[in-house]
Amino acid sequence: MSKAAFLDHLAGGLTTICRCWVVRRRDGVTYGFTDHDGPLSFGGVAFKPESGLSAKATVQSTGLSVDNTEAMGVLSDAAIREADIEAGRFDGAEVEAWLVNWRDIDARQLRFVGTIGEIRRAGGAFHAELRGLTEALNQPQGMVYHRGCSAEPGEGPCGVDLSEPGVTAERQVDAVTGERVFVFEAFGDFGSGWFTRGQLEVLSGAAEGLAGLIKHDRLDGPERRIVELWQPLGAPVAAGDRLRLVAGCGDSFETCLEKFGDALNYRGFPDIPGEDWLVSVPRQGNDNDGASRRGAWGS
Repeated sequence: MSKAAFLDHLAGGLTTICRCWVVRRRDGVTYGFTDHDGPLSFGGVAFKPESGLSAKATVQSTGLSVDNTEAMGVLSDAAIREADIEAGRFDGAEVEAWLVNWRDIDARQLRFVGTIGEIRRAGGAFHAELRGLTEALNQPQGMVYHRGCSAEPGEGPCGVDLSEPGVTAERQVDAVTGERVFVFEAFGDFGSGWFTRGQLEVLSGAAEGLAGLIKHDRLDGPERRIVELWQPLGAPVAAGDRLRLVAGCGDSFETCLEKFGDALNYRGFPDIPGEDWLVSVPRQGNDNDGASRRGAWGS
Protein backbone atom coordinates (compact mmCIF):
# COMPACT_ATOMS: atom_id res chain seq x y z
CA MET A 1 0.00 0.00 0.00
CA SER A 2 1.44 3.37 -1.04
CA LYS A 3 0.02 6.53 0.50
CA ALA A 4 2.48 8.61 -1.54
CA ALA A 5 1.20 7.09 -4.78
CA PHE A 6 -2.37 7.84 -3.68
CA LEU A 7 -1.55 11.50 -2.96
CA ASP A 8 0.29 11.81 -6.28
CA HIS A 9 -2.78 10.46 -8.03
CA LEU A 10 -5.00 13.06 -6.33
CA ALA A 11 -2.57 15.83 -7.30
CA GLY A 12 -2.80 14.81 -10.95
CA GLY A 13 -6.24 16.37 -11.37
CA LEU A 14 -7.89 13.45 -13.18
CA THR A 15 -8.73 10.76 -10.62
CA THR A 16 -10.15 7.26 -10.62
CA ILE A 17 -11.17 7.03 -6.99
CA CYS A 18 -13.80 4.79 -5.41
CA ARG A 19 -14.80 3.89 -1.87
CA CYS A 20 -14.40 0.48 -0.26
CA TRP A 21 -15.71 -0.81 3.05
CA VAL A 22 -14.66 -3.80 5.14
CA VAL A 23 -17.14 -5.10 7.73
CA ARG A 24 -15.87 -7.73 10.21
CA ARG A 25 -18.48 -9.23 12.48
CA ARG A 26 -17.59 -10.42 15.95
CA ASP A 27 -18.13 -14.04 14.86
CA GLY A 28 -15.36 -13.66 12.26
CA VAL A 29 -17.52 -13.29 9.12
CA THR A 30 -16.06 -10.59 6.83
CA TYR A 31 -17.81 -8.57 4.11
CA GLY A 32 -16.31 -6.31 1.44
CA PHE A 33 -18.29 -3.63 -0.43
CA THR A 34 -17.39 -0.98 -3.00
CA ASP A 35 -19.24 1.74 -4.91
CA HIS A 36 -17.12 0.96 -7.98
CA ASP A 37 -18.86 -0.78 -10.90
CA GLY A 38 -16.47 -3.76 -10.85
CA PRO A 39 -15.06 -6.15 -8.21
CA LEU A 40 -11.88 -5.24 -6.35
CA SER A 41 -9.65 -7.19 -3.99
CA PHE A 42 -6.92 -6.27 -1.52
CA GLY A 43 -5.87 -7.22 1.98
CA GLY A 44 -7.40 -10.67 1.58
CA VAL A 45 -10.90 -9.18 1.15
CA ALA A 46 -13.01 -9.34 -2.01
CA PHE A 47 -15.07 -6.17 -2.52
CA LYS A 48 -18.38 -6.67 -4.30
CA PRO A 49 -19.82 -3.93 -6.52
CA GLU A 50 -23.45 -2.86 -6.44
CA SER A 51 -23.94 -4.86 -3.24
CA GLY A 52 -25.65 -2.23 -1.20
CA LEU A 53 -23.40 0.24 0.63
CA SER A 54 -22.95 3.96 0.34
CA ALA A 55 -21.82 6.45 2.96
CA LYS A 56 -22.24 10.00 4.08
CA ALA A 57 -19.32 12.33 4.78
CA THR A 58 -17.21 11.45 7.81
CA VAL A 59 -17.31 13.97 10.63
CA GLN A 60 -13.80 14.21 12.08
CA SER A 61 -12.34 16.56 14.67
CA THR A 62 -9.23 17.05 16.75
CA GLY A 63 -8.93 16.00 20.36
CA LEU A 64 -10.91 13.10 21.82
CA SER A 65 -14.22 13.79 20.07
CA VAL A 66 -15.72 10.70 18.44
CA ASP A 67 -15.43 10.52 14.65
CA ASN A 68 -18.73 9.41 13.16
CA THR A 69 -20.45 8.80 9.87
CA GLU A 70 -23.31 6.72 8.53
CA ALA A 71 -23.53 3.91 5.99
CA MET A 72 -26.65 3.13 4.01
CA GLY A 73 -27.41 0.02 2.03
CA VAL A 74 -29.95 -2.40 0.62
CA LEU A 75 -30.97 -5.53 2.49
CA SER A 76 -30.48 -8.67 0.41
CA ASP A 77 -29.55 -12.32 0.86
CA ALA A 78 -26.42 -11.74 -1.23
CA ALA A 79 -25.12 -8.94 1.00
CA ILE A 80 -26.57 -7.98 4.39
CA ARG A 81 -29.71 -9.84 5.43
CA GLU A 82 -32.38 -8.39 7.66
CA ALA A 83 -32.47 -11.62 9.68
CA ASP A 84 -28.77 -11.21 10.57
CA ILE A 85 -29.33 -7.61 11.68
CA GLU A 86 -32.36 -8.67 13.73
CA ALA A 87 -30.28 -11.40 15.38
CA GLY A 88 -27.63 -8.85 16.38
CA ARG A 89 -24.87 -10.39 14.28
CA PHE A 90 -23.72 -6.93 13.12
CA ASP A 91 -23.80 -5.28 16.55
CA GLY A 92 -20.34 -3.91 17.34
CA ALA A 93 -18.87 -5.12 14.03
CA GLU A 94 -15.55 -3.53 12.99
CA VAL A 95 -15.62 -1.25 9.96
CA GLU A 96 -12.84 0.13 7.74
CA ALA A 97 -13.50 2.74 5.05
CA TRP A 98 -10.95 3.22 2.24
CA LEU A 99 -10.41 5.56 -0.69
CA VAL A 100 -8.92 3.47 -3.48
CA ASN A 101 -7.56 4.16 -6.97
CA TRP A 102 -9.38 1.41 -8.81
CA ARG A 103 -6.80 1.48 -11.62
CA ASP A 104 -4.02 0.84 -9.09
CA ILE A 105 -5.42 -0.63 -5.88
CA ASP A 106 -2.02 -0.36 -4.17
CA ALA A 107 -2.61 3.41 -4.19
CA ARG A 108 -5.18 3.72 -1.40
CA GLN A 109 -5.72 5.43 1.92
CA LEU A 110 -7.57 4.37 5.03
CA ARG A 111 -10.13 7.06 5.93
CA PHE A 112 -12.10 5.63 8.82
CA VAL A 113 -11.84 2.84 11.40
CA GLY A 114 -14.54 2.16 13.92
CA THR A 115 -17.53 0.03 14.82
CA ILE A 116 -21.19 -0.22 13.92
CA GLY A 117 -23.50 1.47 16.42
CA GLU A 118 -27.24 1.83 15.98
CA ILE A 119 -28.83 0.18 12.94
CA ARG A 120 -32.19 1.30 11.57
CA ARG A 121 -34.22 -0.65 9.00
CA ALA A 122 -37.03 0.59 6.77
CA GLY A 123 -38.35 -0.09 3.27
CA GLY A 124 -35.91 -2.88 2.44
CA ALA A 125 -32.88 -0.73 3.36
CA PHE A 126 -30.74 -0.13 6.42
CA HIS A 127 -28.91 2.83 7.93
CA ALA A 128 -25.92 2.00 10.13
CA GLU A 129 -24.28 4.52 12.44
CA LEU A 130 -20.48 4.21 12.35
CA ARG A 131 -18.56 5.24 15.46
CA GLY A 132 -14.84 6.01 15.57
CA LEU A 133 -12.21 4.39 17.78
CA THR A 134 -12.47 7.12 20.43
CA GLU A 135 -16.00 5.87 21.21
CA ALA A 136 -14.34 3.41 23.62
CA LEU A 137 -13.18 6.38 25.73
CA ASN A 138 -16.82 7.18 26.54
CA GLN A 139 -17.04 4.17 28.84
CA PRO A 140 -17.31 4.95 32.58
CA GLN A 141 -14.11 4.31 34.51
CA GLY A 142 -13.33 3.81 38.18
CA MET A 143 -14.85 1.76 40.99
CA VAL A 144 -18.34 2.01 42.45
CA TYR A 145 -18.57 1.13 46.12
CA HIS A 146 -21.58 -1.11 46.66
CA ARG A 147 -22.31 -4.55 48.06
CA GLY A 148 -22.43 -6.38 44.74
CA CYS A 149 -19.33 -7.57 42.90
CA SER A 150 -18.22 -5.29 40.06
CA ALA A 151 -16.15 -7.92 38.23
CA GLU A 152 -17.46 -9.67 35.13
CA PRO A 153 -17.72 -13.46 35.70
CA GLY A 154 -14.63 -15.18 34.33
CA GLU A 155 -12.92 -11.93 33.32
CA GLY A 156 -10.44 -9.47 34.84
CA PRO A 157 -9.97 -9.90 38.59
CA CYS A 158 -12.55 -12.70 38.80
CA GLY A 159 -10.75 -15.98 39.48
CA VAL A 160 -13.49 -18.28 38.17
CA ASP A 161 -12.67 -20.30 35.06
CA LEU A 162 -15.97 -20.49 33.18
CA SER A 163 -14.60 -23.16 30.83
CA GLU A 164 -14.27 -25.78 33.58
CA PRO A 165 -16.64 -28.76 33.24
CA GLY A 166 -18.03 -28.20 36.73
CA VAL A 167 -19.02 -24.64 35.85
CA THR A 168 -20.34 -24.95 32.29
CA ALA A 169 -22.12 -27.70 30.38
CA GLU A 170 -22.76 -28.49 26.71
CA ARG A 171 -25.98 -30.28 25.80
CA GLN A 172 -28.38 -30.82 22.92
CA VAL A 173 -31.72 -29.16 23.61
CA ASP A 174 -34.67 -31.55 23.51
CA ALA A 175 -37.48 -29.01 23.06
CA VAL A 176 -37.94 -25.26 22.60
CA THR A 177 -41.10 -23.42 23.69
CA GLY A 178 -41.97 -19.88 22.69
CA GLU A 179 -38.42 -18.99 21.55
CA ARG A 180 -37.27 -18.36 25.14
CA VAL A 181 -37.80 -21.63 27.01
CA PHE A 182 -35.42 -24.58 26.47
CA VAL A 183 -36.10 -28.06 27.82
CA PHE A 184 -33.35 -30.59 28.51
CA GLU A 185 -33.99 -34.22 29.43
CA ALA A 186 -31.58 -36.29 31.55
CA PHE A 187 -29.77 -33.17 32.69
CA GLY A 188 -29.74 -33.20 36.48
CA ASP A 189 -25.97 -32.90 36.91
CA PHE A 190 -26.29 -29.39 38.40
CA GLY A 191 -28.56 -28.13 41.14
CA SER A 192 -31.70 -26.15 40.40
CA GLY A 193 -30.84 -22.51 39.70
CA TRP A 194 -27.20 -23.21 38.91
CA PHE A 195 -27.40 -21.38 35.55
CA THR A 196 -29.76 -18.57 36.65
CA ARG A 197 -28.24 -15.19 35.64
CA GLY A 198 -25.73 -17.06 33.50
CA GLN A 199 -25.42 -17.25 29.73
CA LEU A 200 -26.74 -19.56 27.05
CA GLU A 201 -24.59 -19.86 23.90
CA VAL A 202 -25.71 -21.55 20.68
CA LEU A 203 -23.06 -23.84 19.16
CA SER A 204 -24.96 -25.21 16.15
CA GLY A 205 -28.03 -24.57 14.03
CA ALA A 206 -29.54 -21.40 12.58
CA ALA A 207 -28.70 -19.37 15.69
CA GLU A 208 -25.07 -20.50 15.92
CA GLY A 209 -22.86 -17.84 17.48
CA LEU A 210 -25.69 -16.07 19.32
CA ALA A 211 -25.98 -15.87 23.10
CA GLY A 212 -28.59 -14.82 25.64
CA LEU A 213 -28.89 -14.14 29.36
CA ILE A 214 -30.64 -16.77 31.47
CA LYS A 215 -33.61 -15.55 33.51
CA HIS A 216 -34.60 -18.82 35.22
CA ASP A 217 -33.07 -22.27 35.54
CA ARG A 218 -34.99 -24.97 37.39
CA LEU A 219 -35.33 -28.72 37.66
CA ASP A 220 -38.72 -30.19 36.82
CA GLY A 221 -38.15 -33.51 38.51
CA PRO A 222 -34.77 -35.15 39.14
CA GLU A 223 -33.47 -35.10 35.54
CA ARG A 224 -35.56 -32.62 33.51
CA ARG A 225 -34.16 -29.09 33.31
CA ILE A 226 -36.00 -25.99 32.06
CA VAL A 227 -34.02 -22.88 31.12
CA GLU A 228 -35.70 -19.57 30.27
CA LEU A 229 -34.06 -16.53 28.68
CA TRP A 230 -34.88 -12.90 29.32
CA GLN A 231 -35.56 -12.33 25.61
CA PRO A 232 -35.47 -14.34 22.35
CA LEU A 233 -32.15 -14.79 20.59
CA GLY A 234 -33.24 -13.30 17.26
CA ALA A 235 -32.80 -16.55 15.32
CA PRO A 236 -34.66 -19.84 15.80
CA VAL A 237 -33.25 -22.68 17.92
CA ALA A 238 -34.52 -26.17 17.10
CA ALA A 239 -34.54 -29.43 19.02
CA GLY A 240 -31.20 -31.14 18.53
CA ASP A 241 -29.16 -27.93 18.39
CA ARG A 242 -26.16 -27.94 20.71
CA LEU A 243 -26.01 -25.30 23.44
CA ARG A 244 -23.49 -24.24 26.06
CA LEU A 245 -24.81 -23.20 29.47
CA VAL A 246 -22.57 -21.03 31.65
CA ALA A 247 -23.10 -20.85 35.42
CA GLY A 248 -24.74 -17.71 36.71
CA CYS A 249 -23.26 -15.33 39.25
CA GLY A 250 -25.51 -13.43 41.65
CA ASP A 251 -22.86 -10.78 42.38
CA SER A 252 -23.18 -11.60 46.09
CA PHE A 253 -20.41 -12.56 48.47
CA GLU A 254 -22.27 -15.72 49.48
CA THR A 255 -22.46 -16.89 45.86
CA CYS A 256 -18.78 -16.16 45.30
CA LEU A 257 -17.81 -18.06 48.46
CA GLU A 258 -20.15 -21.02 48.41
CA LYS A 259 -20.73 -21.60 44.69
CA PHE A 260 -17.31 -20.79 43.21
CA GLY A 261 -14.92 -20.70 46.18
CA ASP A 262 -13.49 -17.43 44.90
CA ALA A 263 -14.07 -15.14 47.89
CA LEU A 264 -10.52 -13.76 47.78
CA ASN A 265 -11.25 -12.20 44.38
CA TYR A 266 -14.61 -10.73 45.34
CA ARG A 267 -14.82 -7.13 44.10
CA GLY A 268 -17.75 -5.89 46.16
CA PHE A 269 -18.18 -4.51 49.67
CA PRO A 270 -20.67 -6.82 51.42
CA ASP A 271 -20.38 -5.09 54.80
CA ILE A 272 -20.94 -1.54 53.63
CA PRO A 273 -23.92 0.04 55.45
CA GLY A 274 -27.03 0.79 53.44
CA GLU A 275 -28.62 4.21 53.08
CA ASP A 276 -31.19 3.37 55.78
CA TRP A 277 -28.37 3.13 58.34
CA LEU A 278 -28.19 6.94 58.49
CA VAL A 279 -31.79 7.28 59.66
CA SER A 280 -32.19 4.08 61.67
CA VAL A 281 -33.02 4.39 65.37
CA PRO A 282 -30.69 2.79 67.97
CA ARG A 283 -32.33 -0.15 69.71
CA GLN A 284 -31.03 -2.31 72.52
CA GLY A 285 -30.17 -5.82 71.34
CA ASN A 286 -29.91 -4.62 67.72
CA ASP A 287 -26.74 -4.26 65.62
CA ASN A 288 -27.39 -0.53 65.82
CA ASP A 289 -27.66 -0.32 69.60
CA GLY A 290 -26.05 3.12 69.91
CA ALA A 291 -22.69 1.77 71.07
CA SER A 292 -19.41 2.66 69.44
CA ARG A 293 -18.93 0.89 66.14
CA ARG A 294 -15.25 0.65 66.90
CA GLY A 295 -16.03 -1.19 70.11
CA ALA A 296 -18.52 -3.42 68.33
CA TRP A 297 -15.81 -4.40 65.88
CA GLY A 298 -13.51 -5.37 68.75
CA SER A 299 -10.81 -2.76 68.03
